[in-house]
Amino acid sequence: MSGHEAHNMKLIGHDTLAGYGGIGEGMAIQELAGGRRIMWLAHEGAPKNFTGVDVTNPKKPKVIVQTELAHNQMRSNSLDLCGDILAVAYQTMGPKGLGDPGLDMDPAGIELFDVSDPLDPKSITHYSCKGPGSFGVHQLWFVDGETIHFAGGAPDFIARNWLDSQFYRAIDVRNPANPYEIGRWWMPGTREGDDAPPPKRHPQFDSGFRAHNTNVYPERPDRVYMCYLDGGTIILDISDNANPKMVGSWNPHPPYPGFAHTALPLFGRDLIIVTDECVRNDGEDWPKLTWILDARDETNLVPISTLPLPPIEEFAGRGGRFGSHNLHENRPGPAYQSDTIVFATFFNGGVRVYDTSNPYQPAEIAHFVPEAPLGSRAGAVQINDVYVDENRIVYAVDRHTGGLYILEMEVDI
Repeated sequence: MSGHEAHNMKLIGHDTLAGYGGIGEGMAIQELAGGRRIMWLAHEGAPKNFTGVDVTNPKKPKVIVQTELAHNQMRSNSLDLCGDILAVAYQTMGPKGLGDPGLDMDPAGIELFDVSDPLDPKSITHYSCKGPGSFGVHQLWFVDGETIHFAGGAPDFIARNWLDSQFYRAIDVRNPANPYEIGRWWMPGTREGDDAPPPKRHPQFDSGFRAHNTNVYPERPDRVYMCYLDGGTIILDISDNANPKMVGSWNPHPPYPGFAHTALPLFGRDLIIVTDECVRNDGEDWPKLTWILDARDETNLVPISTLPLPPIEEFAGRGGRFGSHNLHENRPGPAYQSDTIVFATFFNGGVRVYDTSNPYQPAEIAHFVPEAPLGSRAGAVQINDVYVDENRIVYAVDRHTGGLYILEMEVDI
């Protein structure tokens, strides 16, 4: 594909991040005195840790700081921000990279930074998750200034299968210099010594039974909306932090190919949007869908539709992955909030926007697919994550080299 493809969205700013344009799925905006705004981005892999971009003028983004990882066998795929505290997830890897767990390695865990001076992030503490069965933390959620909810390992947790080594954990960070665990939950049967039998593996694509996104919203601080890869979508009751309980779940894997990634509740409408991440190139694990669930009864989640996509035949051969991944998650802060408009990323399918007013027939209303970034090993764009600010400015990132794309909607939302 030469040139970009767009409908009802236009590119207003772009930055390849000083040549390190491979970004993971951590995006957050910090508001500073005088109206200054910094976007913090987690990198997909080494050598960079995170980057701060001044987006005060979204048409002229400017990198102001980039930090380095401790070594090349780790990644900081996820971050989140509350006030001036930046939380960054560290996952360790073996010498073969992704798919080769770096068990019992430092610095597996979460590092907290003071970014009150964004030009000079200062480490506050490192919460270690290192252990003989742990390869650290993949994703975290931090929106209330008190608790980090995350998908990670622990020093005392040994999974029966290493693919199941990351589970739901929560730590209290009200004193950011001294975080401590307040809760954990794992799928029964996945830990060595569990009374429950191990879960049945996916017969075609065994991605594992481990936590991914672990979202907790102010509207329901007693619920975790979590995806658990091949274990599907899970709702946890955390009214008693020390004893989380599963109150609802939904899992179409198999027959569908697994890797449940994000669960976004639309509270005003009793719906949940769920993504299954595409993790293989050239359409090998198609279909990877974005589902709409009826959640009027959280104990009985019912799928009612999926977000429409262009034909697999049109995108599978473009290079890299094509299928669902991340959503704009309606997080608190300087962020767009909607119970009807959904922003989603689809790797080489770009970023796409949907009107779910009729949840049985959701409709695409806009999309933007950048041209193939220079130097990308995928040969096509791989839009990895999306964040929409309260002014309806859309920020999307490429997984490999494309960096940050800043977009403006050309349709009312």
